[in-house]
Amino acid sequence: MNDILRDRVHTYYATVPLLFAEAEDFGPLRLFVRREPGAPYYGGPGHAQPTADGAARVGADDIARVRERQRELGVPQAFEWLAESAPALRARIEAAGLEVLRRPLMALPPDHRPVARPLPEGVTLRTLTADDPALPTALALPHLAFAREAVPVSGPAERARLSELAATLTADGTVTAVRHALRAGHKTLVAALSPDGAPLATGHHHPAAGATEIGGVATLASARRQGLGAAVTTALAVHARAHGVDTVFLAYAKETVARLYAGLGFRPAGTTLLIAGQPARS
Repeated sequence: MNDILRDRVHTYYATVPLLFAEAEDFGPLRLFVRREPGAPYYGGPGHAQPTADGAARVGADDIARVRERQRELGVPQAFEWLAESAPALRARIEAAGLEVLRRPLMALPPDHRPVARPLPEGVTLRTLTADDPALPTALALPHLAFAREAVPVSGPAERARLSELAATLTADGTVTAVRHALRAGHKTLVAALSPDGAPLATGHHHPAAGATEIGGVATLASARRQGLGAAVTTALAVHARAHGVDTVFLAYAKETVARLYAGLGFRPAGTTLLIAGQPARS
């Protein structure tokens, strides 16, 4: 990861949660605290990261204070940071008894212009608005697609489960929170839709400080192996570039996914570290 890209990603990580949360500082650590119901940004926010000049100064007492505040708030004890910006922090977090996971990053080269991917017959791509009728189901889709089930839900049961999850996300305030984020331009959500308008695959990006991270790219079990994830990812990159975003990056957990992103033009670009089990990317 070159210095320019490192600084842009580090600035992004420090900036984008503030679109959705307030910050509470605990010495060299900053905790992002959401005051309203719902989760418009990944699984929170509710995670902590080192401040711009605090990575080298984080100690056991600082970590303990943040964890106590997270327990008080009733949110996961989540930490997330760019490894290249705080190389010594992992050992301190692990010494506190927390398991740390790696999520390699990939970024589009500045001169790369993504090209729209082909879609199966009858499938369309749509950038969802706040009032789009497909929004609740599109928000529910990743919860089902990423569920750790021995046998993926498919067929009629898939749609029934999606409806249940959409109702849950409507009730807990997530749909309302995302509507606000969409209207403010803090979130872009793209869906691949079946001929009857049902979401088959989704993904999002959150622009801030001239950068954006593509995330939440998910495809229903019944719609996989048709290139929908690639089409959604490319559409998000095209949207970001068309709206003046220079730095487009993403994280991945599996090498099979990395190969897909490499085929779309993304290249290795550093590492994000996070706590195992936190909602953001685990």
